[in-house]
Amino acid sequence: MSSEPTPTAGTRYGSDVVVDMLQAQGIEYVALNPGASFRGLHDSLVNYGEGRPQILEVPHEKVALGIAHGYAKASGRSMGVILHDLVGLLHGTMGVYYAYIDRAPMLILGGAGPMDAARRRPWIDWIHTANVQNNAVRDFTKWDDHPFSIEAIPESLARAHRIATSEPQGPVYVALDADLQEQVLDTPVPMPTADPAPSRLGPDPAALAHLAATLCAAQRPVLVTGSIGRDPAMWPLVIELAELLGAGVIDTNIRLNFPTGHPLNVTGTDALSEADAVLTLDVKDIGQHTQLLTKEARGEQPRIAPGAKMLDLGFGDLGISSWSADYGSWFAADERVVADTSVAMPMLLDRCRDLVAGQPDRLASRETRRQSLAALHEQARREWRDRARVDSGSGPMSTARLVSEVGDAIAGHDWVLTAGTGNGWATRLWDFDAPYRHPGRSLGTATQIGISLGVALAHRGTGRLVVDLQPDGDLMFDASALWVASRHRIPMLVVMVNNRAYNNDWIHQKHIAKTRGTPLANAGAGIVLDDPPPDFATLARSFGWYATGPVNRAEQVVPSVRRAAEIVMSTGQPALVDIVCRPDD
Repeated sequence: MSSEPTPTAGTRYGSDVVVDMLQAQGIEYVALNPGASFRGLHDSLVNYGEGRPQILEVPHEKVALGIAHGYAKASGRSMGVILHDLVGLLHGTMGVYYAYIDRAPMLILGGAGPMDAARRRPWIDWIHTANVQNNAVRDFTKWDDHPFSIEAIPESLARAHRIATSEPQGPVYVALDADLQEQVLDTPVPMPTADPAPSRLGPDPAALAHLAATLCAAQRPVLVTGSIGRDPAMWPLVIELAELLGAGVIDTNIRLNFPTGHPLNVTGTDALSEADAVLTLDVKDIGQHTQLLTKEARGEQPRIAPGAKMLDLGFGDLGISSWSADYGSWFAADERVVADTSVAMPMLLDRCRDLVAGQPDRLASRETRRQSLAALHEQARREWRDRARVDSGSGPMSTARLVSEVGDAIAGHDWVLTAGTGNGWATRLWDFDAPYRHPGRSLGTATQIGISLGVALAHRGTGRLVVDLQPDGDLMFDASALWVASRHRIPMLVVMVNNRAYNNDWIHQKHIAKTRGTPLANAGAGIVLDDPPPDFATLARSFGWYATGPVNRAEQVVPSVRRAAEIVMSTGQPALVDIVCRPDD
């Protein structure tokens, strides 16, 4: 005989309380791959919540987390993600980790248990239950919880959302007992009172004043920007500070922090080698992203010019994990000011304005410095444009040429680039003139298509053309993600950067071959994506996309991409252009 209660009109369940909290917190979307451990919550979202938040059906948990990751970076808002107990959580762990190191806020909910063994279904509830399920992600979430009563759920979710969205931001995880979700509510469950967002972290005024004085005393200052661009309001302030001081700017592209076409943007040049003061703005890893280290060499430490002052403004060691080493190389600073740059940057700029106004004798030297940096900027841009124009002859085009042609094809559109930059060529060749153009660089293989979908979701309805320079190796991990764009009407243009290889690893294997004297011809073993080459256009069409390719000639890129862009913008249908290029050395 069934022990389930007989439902009556107006009956409320434990999972309805979760929906009440999601709505109260302004969660607009929840991404999920369905699972029986949250069948109660699933029903509440559809029926009790009447589609608020909106469900995004995603074929893989890692992709669901990637969508929430990209959405947070592009919109500044958090999404919900729901993971099926142990197996869904284990599938999604890499997505949780990348969101953590990239400081992307999201509320991750997981079905769990039932923890009351007497309430478990045969076999399946047993093999999918752990004593401490949260341990799977505890090392790389800001906070986690597992409320053991319905009454404890509202406070748990309120705390989780506040922690996720407080700086430095990141993912949180709350396990929801499957049996609690399905229990009938006999009495109303009190909801937490409205809790204002906590104030942001301000700097020590004396320390900030000393940092400003050191910076303004420098003759050749350089700013290194990390995640300061997570707040779009910082965009004009970084520009003003650089222009005020005659400072070069090196953008790590962890977020887009500074216009690529600005004459003081000296990213990719040797400007750091002559700097007498370096100010890092919300930078966690000072290694390869500041061009201080190469990614192939081991044992090196960051180096700047002898005697240069090293200044740091940001969260410092706040949020640093004892498990992950994503904080990067050690460097000693002459000044460290711990603060949220969104609070500290306006204060620093005000202080520097006053100091510069009191240095009229520096006007000429600062203008000379600006001109010198502008020449360095233009030289680098000219060299990059020249490399991109090199004709590929009868073979596949270079990545630089591919990215250049795509840039020409989307000219005239109000475009947004998602995660990948075509091995850095987009930020060298395209004009990123507004903070929304790009939410920041990609993080690694098997992350990009999910993050790109989230970026496109954030921009849906804005009239912008969302472009994904999509690596082939990345899409091979998560090809089913293409279905999500069709299913949920997410317009985006995917341009395959298809070098038919895991090229980053090929570069490393070539490095090892040269170092060890082993045959260079063998470096592609286990790396090349060929024989057979994946047919990405056919794959995309099978999921409801417009698709064309493979495109093998540079002169075919512009018309192919323009046609695909027209379809995306006029119909909302996602489109893919498969472009074959040669691996970069």
